[in-house]
Amino acid sequence: MCAAILRSEYLAEHLVPDSGPVCWSDGAARVAVAADRGRTRLRDLYQSDPCRVLFPRPASGSPFEGIVVTTSGGIVGGDRIALRIEAGDNSVATFTTQAAEKIYRSAGPDSRIAIELTIGADSLLEWMPQETILFDGARLRRTTNIEVEPGSRLLCGEMIVFGRRARGETFTRGFFYDSWRITEGGRLIWADALHLADDIEATMNRTSSFDGAAALGTLVYRADNARRHLDNVREILRDSPDDRCMAAATCLDSLLIMRFLGSDAAATRRAVANFWSAFRVAVLDLPVRLPRVWET
Repeated sequence: MCAAILRSEYLAEHLVPDSGPVCWSDGAARVAVAADRGRTRLRDLYQSDPCRVLFPRPASGSPFEGIVVTTSGGIVGGDRIALRIEAGDNSVATFTTQAAEKIYRSAGPDSRIAIELTIGADSLLEWMPQETILFDGARLRRTTNIEVEPGSRLLCGEMIVFGRRARGETFTRGFFYDSWRITEGGRLIWADALHLADDIEATMNRTSSFDGAAALGTLVYRADNARRHLDNVREILRDSPDDRCMAAATCLDSLLIMRFLGSDAAATRRAVANFWSAFRVAVLDLPVRLPRVWET
């Protein structure tokens, strides 16, 4: 009974009520980690179907690792998912997802995903989920809100695949709204949103927007000394050998923003993974090896 009340209160706080048909999935997960005697440990965990968080044993030298799982196998119209990750002061942790998130065609209602990250002082959090695949006709509204404290470091990202190209499918109809906001001490330092609706096919094929791209990737690194790594980041991007994925980087005060746009989804995923691996070593002082789920 208490778990049901907690879930209802949490969802009511973070998700806009849906006036459409009853959703198939209405789940949430909340994870908190904290530094304890020089190690990062799990402090709190709450989860309700279809959300699960797994904690595999990390490889030697790797940080605390959490794997977010959606047991329903994908998101359908009307589903609602809420995820909150809290990294306490001085903690070091990596969170990702078990597999690509499939957003199936909707008969009408929007699916909703709300993500909240809180990063304490002098901590490092990696939030690097695997790709989101938008089936043709999918409808998704996703928000990612991040609060960082001075002295913290954050590497977060996303990769969006527009349709199932192996089946000859592109994302030409439906709805996609993806909003990111990062605040520091209550002050907004980054806001970004992608809105696709109406004549999506024309937008996707326009040379000045996506130029027929199969996938889009975005990585953001927040640190007090982010600017000093810009030249190094651009050098890593120039070393990418695959011409099926373009990439660029820029710096805005304490933020490094990296964009990837590819004509092939698999090539774009490899470009993002290779960059993340090199970035870990060059900037974060973490092992080159990524979480195992990224290698399968």
